[in-house]
Amino acid sequence: MKVNWKALIAAVYISFVSMILLLVGMSAGQKIDLVTDQYYEEELKFQGKIDKLQRAAALTEPLSWQIKDNALQIRYPAIFADSSISGQIRMYCPSDNRNDRQFTIDSNGNRQTVALSEIPAGRYKIQVDWKGGSETYWSEGVIVVDHNNL
Repeated sequence: MKVNWKALIAAVYISFVSMILLLVGMSAGQKIDLVTDQYYEEELKFQGKIDKLQRAAALTEPLSWQIKDNALQIRYPAIFADSSISGQIRMYCPSDNRNDRQFTIDSNGNRQTVALSEIPAGRYKIQVDWKGGSETYWSEGVIVVDHNNL
């Protein structure tokens, strides 16, 4: 059996070029979202965020959250029950920035409830930038909102 080396080399080369073009086309169509549109301004504030994280970690009772009763329930440390708590709750969806949400902290006592109907289903990085008393704090974590399993 004779092998036509010219045709075999041409077929391998054409297959390789086709694969590269397919991968370039797929990567060009991939949507990539930044965490924030103001990336550089946020980077300059990073040391302040580290300080807030350390203060939050030093609390005897940390800020906590859970999904319960068709709502995101946020519980602030009990030591702040008598003082006003202010700040922002940001929910960043890495897969689609159109699902990002931001809520103003409105604690009733030391709890806040956000209805899940206000949050599309998905995986979120929750970031709570809050002030209790005279100090500022930062807490973050990951939650998954799944409207089918409620």
